[in-house]
Amino acid sequence: MPRQIITTANAPASPLYSQGVKAGPQIVVSGMVGIDPGTGGLAGPTIQEQTRQALANCAAILEAGSATLDDVIEVGVLLTNPADFAGMNEEYAQWFPADPPARYVAKLGVELPGILISIRMTAFVG
Repeated sequence: MPRQIITTANAPASPLYSQGVKAGPQIVVSGMVGIDPGTGGLAGPTIQEQTRQALANCAAILEAGSATLDDVIEVGVLLTNPADFAGMNEEYAQWFPADPPARYVAKLGVELPGILISIRMTAFVG
């Protein structure tokens, strides 16, 4: 089954990874951080602002692959500071208010200046 690389100008990009990959009915979204693709800078210094932007970035990639957040079956969240868990959940709950996908949360293993969160997703569109 061939894979299709998903790209959009509405999310951060790098030559080191694909923003998303579609293979059959599955879409895998790479870990997105709270960088605003319009400015190239962080969406803000708080976990809520960065969570909001990371989720918006993921949603933009899903849209480019003809999917929505309603198609998401699994979310992975990496936090720089585990103490940000409650603040992340505060924003996250607004994006998945009912019947949320499966999710895991772990500590981000690399230090990136100013980055508080990285979010990845898997969607099923079959």
